[in-house]
Amino acid sequence: MKKQFYKWIFFKLMGWKIVGTIDPNIKKCVMMVMPHTSAHDFYLGIFTRGITGLEMNWGGKKELFRFPFGFYFRYMGGEPLDRTGGLNKVDSIAAIFQRKEVFRLAVAPEGTRKKVAELKTGFYYIALKVNVPIIPVAFDFGQKEVNLGTPLMPSGNIEADMTILKKHYIGVEGKIPEKGYKE
Repeated sequence: MKKQFYKWIFFKLMGWKIVGTIDPNIKKCVMMVMPHTSAHDFYLGIFTRGITGLEMNWGGKKELFRFPFGFYFRYMGGEPLDRTGGLNKVDSIAAIFQRKEVFRLAVAPEGTRKKVAELKTGFYYIALKVNVPIIPVAFDFGQKEVNLGTPLMPSGNIEADMTILKKHYIGVEGKIPEKGYKE
């Protein structure tokens, strides 16, 4: 019932579409979600998760998971991250992957909704460390589509792998285009 409601809102009212699929047999991955230019990206992710029926996760500072919103954020796939004490974030997130049977982590490599000149690379090193594929996901407001790309197993050659991954975002337009990452 909820899935049909999500489809009605997303496809009929909003006029969006989902292009591509994520193989449900891929139980663990890092989803490279770009461009991240607006808070609207959050509900696009929620609709995509609900429509595909796949568990998708995200990480947020642990303070977000306090009462009264903690239960809801966990229900929506959130995982609290402890960012205190100089903890290595790659290792902290790798530990989450190890204890979960299914964990598809959505990460915005821009790290902010503001204009950036370089992408953060933590998502890449997480995928490399836990030996999971990276799936490029584009939120294209110009075409009104969520585009799910081809999984890429990181090779350890970040420059070569990023060249392949970035091709998925050519011509993609964020909600606020001037804030989108451009090479």
